[in-house]
Amino acid sequence: MRMHADQVDITVADVACLVAEQFPRWRDLPVRPVTSHGTVNALFRLGDDVVLRFPLRPDPGAAARASLEHEQDLARLIARHTRLLVPEPLAVGRPAAGYSGWWTAYGWIPGDTVEPGTGVDQLELARDLARFVGELQSMDTGGRTWQGRGRGGPLTRLAESVDGALADSAGLVDVRRVAEVWRQCLATGRHDTPDVWIHADLMPGNLLLREGRLAAVLDLGSAGIGDPAVDLMPAWNLLDDEGRRAYRSALRVDDLTWERGRGWAVAQAIMALPYYQHTNPVMADTARRTLAAAVA
Repeated sequence: MRMHADQVDITVADVACLVAEQFPRWRDLPVRPVTSHGTVNALFRLGDDVVLRFPLRPDPGAAARASLEHEQDLARLIARHTRLLVPEPLAVGRPAAGYSGWWTAYGWIPGDTVEPGTGVDQLELARDLARFVGELQSMDTGGRTWQGRGRGGPLTRLAESVDGALADSAGLVDVRRVAEVWRQCLATGRHDTPDVWIHADLMPGNLLLREGRLAAVLDLGSAGIGDPAVDLMPAWNLLDDEGRRAYRSALRVDDLTWERGRGWAVAQAIMALPYYQHTNPVMADTARRTLAAAVA
């Protein structure tokens, strides 16, 4: 079942043809799909060392190409400042027969995505993730601030969308309680500290483990500069009570920032739940778990 009404299907044969035409050095490498619960890209493994990312909603425009190239530039920048691995950019593919938009190639990072509640040491996970977030926040912004797109601005920008999602979530969650917590988070107002570098999409599926320890952070498509509270979302979408406390302590988060972080987690989850309840059960379950933690 499709997650988005306007998404496209792309086959292994399509991918193999695109690779052979645009990147002849890879033409003999086998192509196989990668199972993913992500909502933006279809993934294909190329040989052992390459992963190809095809946006589910292809876009042949210059702005789409610039966005993907910017994401790759960010990956190179962040890799120089963090101890955890991030995806290594390899190439940008162009629109052609079989796929009408721009697409990208990255180095494959072996490991397993985080599965909440599967015995991962929560304290180690919280501290490793906090160290990554701290490294991002220490990167020089050059005085830049949030640019008006994506996550990182004032929570109030999401109020209308959250209200609509709450109305759509009747019977799926305790809407009254979620709305109450959301209003409390909105009351914190906009942050008055400098904007920092943020990943902005620290979902369980974007965190990779090796031998039980956090090894890599994936998907930098939302990364940018904004409110540091955005990267507190794992406190509710991933960590248990003990891990949540450790995460907050490691990042030295004050009360207002913590409440804004809870607001970001609530907003992401309540908007995802009704949208993905039938088409992406993993995303919907993550949303339910996030909301349960946020309103507890």
